[in-house]
Amino acid sequence: MQSTQTMNKGVLEKVFKLSEHNTNVKTEVIAGITTFMTMAYILVVNSNILADAGMDKGAVFAATAIAAFIGSCAMGLLANYPIGLAPGMGLNAFFAYTVVLGMGYSWQFALCAVLIEGIIFILLTITNVREKIIDCIPTALKHAVTAGIGLFIAFIGLSNAGIVVNGSTILALGNLKDPLVLLTIFGLLLTAILIARNVKGAFLVAMLTISIVGMVGGLVHPPEGVVSAAPSLKPVFMQAFSVPMEQIFSFDMIVVVFTFLFVDLFDTVGCLVGVASKGDMLDENGKLPKAKQALFADAIATTVGALLGTSTVTAYVESAAGIGEGGRTGLTAVTTGILFLLALFFAPVFTAIPTQATAPVLILVGVMMASSLTKIDFSDFTNAIPAFLTFAMMPLAYSIADGIIFGIISFVVLKIATKRTNEINLSLIILSILFICKFIFL
Repeated sequence: MQSTQTMNKGVLEKVFKLSEHNTNVKTEVIAGITTFMTMAYILVVNSNILADAGMDKGAVFAATAIAAFIGSCAMGLLANYPIGLAPGMGLNAFFAYTVVLGMGYSWQFALCAVLIEGIIFILLTITNVREKIIDCIPTALKHAVTAGIGLFIAFIGLSNAGIVVNGSTILALGNLKDPLVLLTIFGLLLTAILIARNVKGAFLVAMLTISIVGMVGGLVHPPEGVVSAAPSLKPVFMQAFSVPMEQIFSFDMIVVVFTFLFVDLFDTVGCLVGVASKGDMLDENGKLPKAKQALFADAIATTVGALLGTSTVTAYVESAAGIGEGGRTGLTAVTTGILFLLALFFAPVFTAIPTQATAPVLILVGVMMASSLTKIDFSDFTNAIPAFLTFAMMPLAYSIADGIIFGIISFVVLKIATKRTNEINLSLIILSILFICKFIFL
């Protein structure tokens, strides 16, 4: 037995170079568990959001868990980074509320767009075009997109919970005496306190607590069991291939794919650099070693996730929690991935968590993403106005794509009008013309 354990440790040492990173198996496993605890909320939230688009909740749960397993393991084995991957917040909201409910397309159309995005992302990563695309978009708009998605997510959370409703003034405060609304407000306060006190796994702890309170109070239905067979993937598996050819080659598909690609590119790069910086993994030039391998793992995960039946898979900033526990290698990410796979067999517990428990998560993830606003220079109106239109139009127009379109068009127009054409490039001008044509002819 001892020799087997020694051999296993030797294999892990060889694969993940533990001693080189001043870590050990125990530390990495604990870090992986911590990362999973901070990410596990996505199993519930992603299932609920994509269910709003008409997808089978159980099947999406399975697709989410398996995609997170594959993505996290790919990151750990290819790049040896302690970063977990799973379907991303914001992109799942765009998938459900903009592409399906807003634009009127089927969820199969949205899955096809994610698949195309994943394939393009693989090609861009292999050919190193990624840097050129990132350089094409102004920094102010990059930050505005992140903040806008945060506002959009928060608005969805407030709306789902009934805290904000349709009213005589377009929007109005909901019925705060409704027991379900009160449960959500309790959950929002609880989650905020846990985050403020830096409690590990705050989102998951809060969701479980809110669910238990709701079940004890008779407000929500309890789970039908604890352990069960894994939900079937069949209702969503490979459905990306069922989209008619005329929809695949439509202008709307181009806009949707571009949005997925745009957000995924910047979310992933920002997450990788930010999390790596926390773990002192950047080189002396401030660059990320093995960035190409990390982006390749992300691209593979997105492509496989679309085939399985879920929205875009991306790197998670919550991985910083595992790094805070000492995680320094891919063993942390692989541990996280294995736990996502095991979660498949506890589907009754996760799928019984109600909207009142997930809404606070949406709202507070929005708070975290809105912090990008602090990086925008509001003293320069040629940057401030496009940035404002970008993040304001997303929740107000109920469309992430429209926010990006308004931001890019206004940025180009203002730079030309103020004779600062050196701050724009041909790619931005072409995009602006295409977006204007969309509003005129479509």
